Amino acid sequence: MDRLIYTAMSGAKHILEQQATTAHNLANATTTGFKAQVDSFRAVPILGDGLPTRAFVVDATVGTDYKAGSIQQTGRDLDVAVQGEGWIAVQRADGSEGYTRNGSLKINENGQLQTESGLNVMGDGGPISIPPNVIVSIGSDGTISSVNDFTAPGATTILGRIKLTNPPAASLKRAEDGLFVTSNGQPAALDANVKVAGGALESSNVNVVETMVNMISLARQFEMQMKMLENAQNNAGKADQLFSMNG
Repeated sequence: MDRLIYTAMSGAKHILEQQATTAHNLANATTTGFKAQVDSFRAVPILGDGLPTRAFVVDATVGTDYKAGSIQQTGRDLDVAVQGEGWIAVQRADGSEGYTRNGSLKINENGQLQTESGLNVMGDGGPISIPPNVIVSIGSDGTISSVNDFTAPGATTILGRIKLTNPPAASLKRAEDGLFVTSNGQPAALDANVKVAGGALESSNVNVVETMVNMISLARQFEMQMKMLENAQNNAGKADQLFSMNG
């Protein structure tokens, strides 16, 4: 059997994986604070008799494009966008700490400050509680203050401060729930240098046009790998015909 089919099959398999990643990024092009996923592959020459003229594609290293998305003004009191580098700390479903750039927040029926998906936002001392009948504002350092909506304008009350952190990108990984977590599982330290903009949200950093072009390019590459498999099959058929004629 022609060894060409193994190299072509290896290439086709990994192109399909890249297409899946690209489709996932496209699906999240409008997701607030989404960071695009990046797959990295490497070619390994096949060593043996003769010259190393062929290579396998191996190792799908899943990375992340941490480039910031654009900040869009919403005017909503509970919307915050991280400015520059940094993350908003939230409590994951298993109780551990995760990090997100999605600052679309809400207050649930129990008065807990949560993300849009229902995860508690972490403060200096844990989840943040918001009393009823107050108007909330969030400062650039994440400080949450309130005034009673029956007496506004009036004296403000500090309710807590959103935990903003900025661990090194190399120490982060994307978890299955879409949040980022530290590789060692330890909570990241609060970083007072991280700032947020109130009344705004960060858009996804997926460039739709570039991603669509990449999707088309991958489709063509996949067709090329299929063509190579077809050629290998034709070569094998012709070789069989020659052997049968000589026999």
